[in-house]
This record gives sequence, C-alpha cells and structure tokens, in this order.
Amino acid sequence: MMQKLLPGIFAMAATVVASNILVQFLFGQWLTWGAFTYPLAFLVTDLTNRLYGAQAARRVVFVGFAVGVACSLIGTQIMGEFGPLVTWRIAIGSGVAFLTAQLLDVAVFDRFRGGVWWRAPLVSTLIGSSLDTALFFSIAFSTPLAGLEPGNDVSWANEVLPLLGLGPAAPLWVSMAVADWGVKLLLALAALLPFRLIVRKMNAPIA
Repeated sequence: MMQKLLPGIFAMAATVVASNILVQFLFGQWLTWGAFTYPLAFLVTDLTNRLYGAQAARRVVFVGFAVGVACSLIGTQIMGEFGPLVTWRIAIGSGVAFLTAQLLDVAVFDRFRGGVWWRAPLVSTLIGSSLDTALFFSIAFSTPLAGLEPGNDVSWANEVLPLLGLGPAAPLWVSMAVADWGVKLLLALAALLPFRLIVRKMNAPIA
C-alpha cells in the first residue's frame, strides 16, 4: 500500500513546500502566491481518499503535516527584513489549520463517498477549506489570540480598513482571509476536472 501512496505523498510534500515558499511573495493587496498552490493539498487528499480509502488519505495528510511543521521551524530561524520569515503564531496557525481541515476533509469525503461523483470532493473541500481559512487567520493575526506570542506585533494586520477595499470597515487580516477563502472556493470547483480525469485514468469507481 505504501508504494501506491508514494505519488500522493510526494505530491502533498511538494504542495506544502511550494506553498511555504510562495507565501512569502505578495499577489495584489490581500493575497500571496501561496494561496494558489496550497488548495492543491485538498485535491491530493481527495484523490487518495477516492482511490485508496480514508485511512490512506490520513497517512498522506500526516506526511503533509510533518513537512509543514519542518518548513515552519526552518522559517522561524530565517531572518527577513522585518524579523523571522515565519512567526510562531503563523507556525501554530498553519499547523493547526492544516491538520484539522485536512482530517475534516477526509471524514466529510468518506461520509459522501457513495453519492454522485462530484459531491464528495466538492463538499469536503468547501468545508475543509472554510475551516482552514478561519483557523489560520484567526490564530495567526487576531487580537484576542495575541497571547500566543506576546512579543509578535501584528498591529499591521489589525489596521481597520474597508473590507477588500470596498466593503464595511474590518481588520486587514479579515480582508486577507476573505480573499484567501474566495480563491479556495474557486479552486475547489476547478479541481473537479483533474479529479475526475485522474480517477478515470486510474480506472477507479467515481461514485
């Protein structure tokens, strides 16, 4: 079984590493390039779940979590212009969000496994992605959780501005979270095509 899981393991590890690197580069005002690669983790999890089952998908998730923790620990030791590339709050938020959201994705996918082919990957990814965004941004940037890293000044993320530049006043991190969530939703829909093509190529049942 482990040999069969190697493509998924490598894909998950590559996604996590790429996202940890690309998150350092801004895309517009509220996003980073990592927002476009990280959602691929849900595609990897769902494909593994469909092809080999929930237990196999959890193994791939745990590998991704371990790689993510390693990347975060390395990032905390690399100093950038404004301090460590990865703060402890971001490291904690990233790890908690990834593991919780991915495991929820596995459970939801398994619950809807027997329905029409698109329901399990779409519903599980939408729910998992929403939880991922909520957990990461609130842990990493919200004022009530400042006690996680008292020495980390995230006042920049709590500057009150119009939501996405247009809506009601909200902390900057909320706009970042909403933009990130929107990208995840769009990519959840786009991922249905490669999901079906790969499942068909592997001659696995799609329902």
